Amino acid sequence: MGAVAGLLLGAGLLCVWWSFWPRREPTPSAWGNRTRDLLVHAGMAGVSPGAFAGASVGIALAVLVVGLALTATPPIAVCFAVMAGLAPSAYVRSKARRRRTELRTLWPDVVDDLASGVRAGLSLPEALIALAERGPEQLRGEFAMFARDYRASGRFVESIDLLKARLADPVADRLVEALRITREVGGTDLGRLLRTLSQFLRDDLRARGELEARQSWTVNGARLAAAAPWLVLAMLATRSTTIQAYNSPAGVLVLLVGAAASVLAYQVMMRLGRLPEDVRVLR
Repeated sequence: MGAVAGLLLGAGLLCVWWSFWPRREPTPSAWGNRTRDLLVHAGMAGVSPGAFAGASVGIALAVLVVGLALTATPPIAVCFAVMAGLAPSAYVRSKARRRRTELRTLWPDVVDDLASGVRAGLSLPEALIALAERGPEQLRGEFAMFARDYRASGRFVESIDLLKARLADPVADRLVEALRITREVGGTDLGRLLRTLSQFLRDDLRARGELEARQSWTVNGARLAAAAPWLVLAMLATRSTTIQAYNSPAGVLVLLVGAAASVLAYQVMMRLGRLPEDVRVLR
């Protein structure tokens, strides 16, 4: 009995000593922040960056095993395994790009609705909660979650911080920070600020739409040029003579040079056709 009491006393003293050393939350890396933003934009907020990386590695290993079983040629199997491992990232980026483009067309209406609510005499929390019912349909879920958080806690700043994290959008960051400053220090120019922001967003959307329409052929051409050689290689890999050729050192060198040329050409073409994106400086 005395030994049990001593163990309990020691465990209690250890807990008391441990409480004086607060646990520090790990600082997310730049890669983790970028991947998390991509997943949020793609509508996959429930997937963590680590799980996403693990899934990509698992897909690459599965394709590697299947490629070795079908072709018995390690260089060809490795090439297609690398492409399969990068495919989830390409899919998420494409989906995030489409959703970002869609949100870009919705933010002017959001700002206009918010300015109308403020001009009608609603408080900032009430104006944001009203967007869950009369805002753009694609964003009503996020504002409904803000309404739930605010009603549960009554803390406006914490609720809009959660809203900003869920949206993970540069425009949302600017809007949230403007509302935060207005809430904390007050001001009578919020309506004018929102109208200016709405006009700026519409002008940016109009100019970006014209540029994207003119440069779309560049992006599509880059993708076709990068994929065509590997589609031909996949069809040739069904022939035994091709398999034997790529099993040699010269065949491996050809694959390495071709992969490097494809990646370099694709990156150059995409950089030439890429428009500048907003960066989350107010994360």
